[in-house]
Amino acid sequence: METDHWISVRRDLHQIPEAGFAEHETQDYLRQVIATMNPARLEVVPWRTGLLVKVRGTSPRRTLAYRADMDGLPVTEQTNLSFPSRHLGYMHACGHDLHMAIALGVLHHFVEEPMEDHLLVIFQPAEEGPGGAQPLLGSEEFRRWHPDVALALHIAPEYPVGTVATRPGVLFANTSELFIDLFGHGGHAAFPHRANDMVVAAAHLVTQLQSVVARNINPLDAAVITVGKITGGHKQNIIAEHARLEGTLRTLSRDTMAVLKERVAALVQGIEAGFQCRANIDWGANYCQVANHPEFTRTFMEWVSNSGCADLVECPAAMTGEDFGYILEEVPGLMFWLGVDSPHSLHDAHLEPQEAAIPVGITVVSGFMRWLSQQP
Repeated sequence: METDHWISVRRDLHQIPEAGFAEHETQDYLRQVIATMNPARLEVVPWRTGLLVKVRGTSPRRTLAYRADMDGLPVTEQTNLSFPSRHLGYMHACGHDLHMAIALGVLHHFVEEPMEDHLLVIFQPAEEGPGGAQPLLGSEEFRRWHPDVALALHIAPEYPVGTVATRPGVLFANTSELFIDLFGHGGHAAFPHRANDMVVAAAHLVTQLQSVVARNINPLDAAVITVGKITGGHKQNIIAEHARLEGTLRTLSRDTMAVLKERVAALVQGIEAGFQCRANIDWGANYCQVANHPEFTRTFMEWVSNSGCADLVECPAAMTGEDFGYILEEVPGLMFWLGVDSPHSLHDAHLEPQEAAIPVGITVVSGFMRWLSQQP
């Protein structure tokens, strides 16, 4: 099929972003597109709100997998696109619409022109949370078609179209969500001595949390603690009995993540003692690092350079989180950045990736997989 077809598919998907494990309309749409392909070589198995699709090889020795995530984000779209989200308060602000369109293009390519090995395309739900990769790995459906190699990509607004960026070893960080609830005693603003103000306690805690990376982590290491949301109180003249902090922790090593959590817990205990309140910590969803298998990644990088289908950049590690790391713990493979040339970052309500990246992604993935299938 022509490039315009996969761009049109992306535009359809862009209009129906859904939350993790609620991608029902997305799953139905993917089924409809796959149903237009030659069924003789295809097997389709649902897993929760995702799909596993196998294309039988001509003389298979292995199963090569490509994974695309499916879910959107709770972001109200602010683009100028003629095909904006139809789901109020949700947007494909992380490029999963492009990821799925590329996966469908790769799938169609190998249905029409099979390679020697089996192809497994994984449409995975809930990458943005609570995490779909880890439960997928333990599923009967995945075990049935357990791959020998796994690839994935992620769009990168900072790179131009036609660029592929990756590196051997750690590409993305270990991540943990952070939710802290502080419980005190409310009261009238005119009588602060009769209350226990959790807005003040939360303000002190935010400041203290910023000292952890600065004073407890080796400056040659990498770590982030970000508090992205604070809520507390009901009205300007009522002292808040409850405040909630929501944030994220990110590190390039598991040991450093353990240090961050230990220090955060200690500071929260200090707030409890200092402000005579009660606190609760919820670490939420935790993702392991995305660690590309070094030898395999170097082979991929050499192939991209020699193929001429994209410009290759060996990039630094990023503090981005991605649950594809769980798949790479079990299956050799890699993830790479695909340039989409946008001034707006991932998770930005204004993100408008360049659709010319879609055929680049299809060409890189299908070309490398075909070459890999031909290797002894």
